Amino acid sequence: MSTHFQEDEILGKAYDARLMRRLLGYLRPYRRPVILSVVLLLLAAGAELAGPYFVKVAIDRYIGVGDMAGLARIAAWYLLTLVAAAAIRYGQNYITQIVGQSVMYDLRMQMFGHLQRLSVAFFAGNPVGRLMTRITNDVDTLYEMVTSGVVTVFGDVFMLVGIIIAMLLLDWRLTLVAFAVLPALVAMTAWFAARSRESYRAVRVRIARINAYLNENIMGMGVAQLFNRRRRNFGKFDALNRDHLDSNQQAIRYFALFFPSVGFISAVAIALLIWYAGGQVVRGVVTIGVLVAAIQYTERFWRPIQDLAEKYNILQAAMASSERIFRILDEPVTVEDPAGPVPLPHVRGEIEFKDVWFAYPSSTGGPPAAGGPAAAPRDGEPPLPRGTDEWVLKGVSFRIAAGESVAFVGHTGAGKTSIINLLLRFYDPQRGRVLVDGVDVRAYAQRDLRRHVGLVLQDVFLFSGTIASNIRLGNEDISDEEIRRAAEFVNAHRFIDRMPKGYASDVVERGTTLSAGQRQLIAFARALSHNPEILLVLDEATSSVDTETEILIQDALSRVMHGRTSIIIAHRLSTIQNVDRIVVLHKGHLVEEGTHRDLLAKGGIYAKLYQLQYRDQEVRIPG
Repeated sequence: MSTHFQEDEILGKAYDARLMRRLLGYLRPYRRPVILSVVLLLLAAGAELAGPYFVKVAIDRYIGVGDMAGLARIAAWYLLTLVAAAAIRYGQNYITQIVGQSVMYDLRMQMFGHLQRLSVAFFAGNPVGRLMTRITNDVDTLYEMVTSGVVTVFGDVFMLVGIIIAMLLLDWRLTLVAFAVLPALVAMTAWFAARSRESYRAVRVRIARINAYLNENIMGMGVAQLFNRRRRNFGKFDALNRDHLDSNQQAIRYFALFFPSVGFISAVAIALLIWYAGGQVVRGVVTIGVLVAAIQYTERFWRPIQDLAEKYNILQAAMASSERIFRILDEPVTVEDPAGPVPLPHVRGEIEFKDVWFAYPSSTGGPPAAGGPAAAPRDGEPPLPRGTDEWVLKGVSFRIAAGESVAFVGHTGAGKTSIINLLLRFYDPQRGRVLVDGVDVRAYAQRDLRRHVGLVLQDVFLFSGTIASNIRLGNEDISDEEIRRAAEFVNAHRFIDRMPKGYASDVVERGTTLSAGQRQLIAFARALSHNPEILLVLDEATSSVDTETEILIQDALSRVMHGRTSIIIAHRLSTIQNVDRIVVLHKGHLVEEGTHRDLLAKGGIYAKLYQLQYRDQEVRIPG
């Protein structure tokens, strides 16, 4: 298992001002409620600071002289400030939570919108589970920072400053005595910050390893059970989980040591205060009310300290999550629409490749192709662009007339699927041009281009929903009657009508409750209902179905291809003998083209491929 996706959970800095400024930018549209929340927080802190002062007044002015009326008044004021503080806290929390939810909504929408614009190359190099974690867990972590960190830290800081000022106003000598323990507190806090950061890193790395291992094993559960790897996999997961447990326990030990230490330092401060201030009271220098108020202020001083320690961990989590989120948002869109796209209301279906050279982005994680040679040219080839592995298509040129059916064949890795990827603009060629109706596909808007292309894959992807919704795919212009006609035309209605709810039958994720043949027929119905002028069939749509279903699929294929420009990527040569033309690719070069009979007569690569498949069939027949 690669550690690339595990170790990237580690954050380089506990606090990054650049990331924080960028995060705070998401609060800008909500600056008014944020400002109101801060004001309410300061008011609540101010109301809480008034409590010890009321106690001082009650003791010194009223209790000592037995003034019950005055005591009742000051008690009423104290109660009023408590009620006001509670009401203000409620409003502040409500506003903060609403702002936090709004910010997370905006961030998730921005991330999803950006992911939709990224090229297929990005998704080929990033596991689905990793991206899901970014949009869910990491965004939730930022929500905690917005609601519990960014705003409330103002209240904690204001409370600390307010307590210091209030104590100085009471008696500056008592303040110095009470805060004589601050050096010990600073040392303890620095120690805790360093240790907690290390333990936080360790926990994040280990939870990343667990997530990666879980994702891998759940996806491959069938293989694990087939090869009886359950005990071994369980043992490995137990080791990963125990490592995670040990890291968490280490973090818990730091917390368990820090908070009692802060409590002990607080108790020492109060003890010093009682020892010194008690003597001052005996000598008549300080009143009892001042002593009690100073003790209460000192007790309240340590609560924000503990809160800030907890917020330090929230801050670390937020920095790590924001770094990962912005890494996705900063991912460049390598395939973009032109500033002024050529309109494409209708497509005739003429396709042409002109001297196309294409290489995929490097599988080692290099940067996208962006000018400049990465290696010396070989065999007369042009230099490879930086960030690419090797040329997949090498000077490929061909033309497909409107309405013509063409099959591409060749060994694995010959470049067949790359033809489709370039035509759909999943990637752009490094050299040469791909034309549709005489116009470079880069001049069209991707949405307009793909609206006129139908794609049928061997591994058909079905979404959760109904059969009808999977055929319609969000296009509300396609009526229920058109869906039914498309399904009848491609022989899919036979099994759909037998289902309990017909076209309203539920489809689970990826359509696992349907057979491979049923999913293929739904894919053909989907393509036909959208009525594309160009049809692409990849990787042998009939390779994994029974004979009866294969006949239905082949009949559906011939019907859907009729009157459309069709490109078939074929492995089983027996299924493409009736196409208008066959193109043979070999190591990225176009080496042969013609009809089935012509290519057999040439005795070249196609003839050898056909003979190998035919001989394999003869060998299998007796068994």
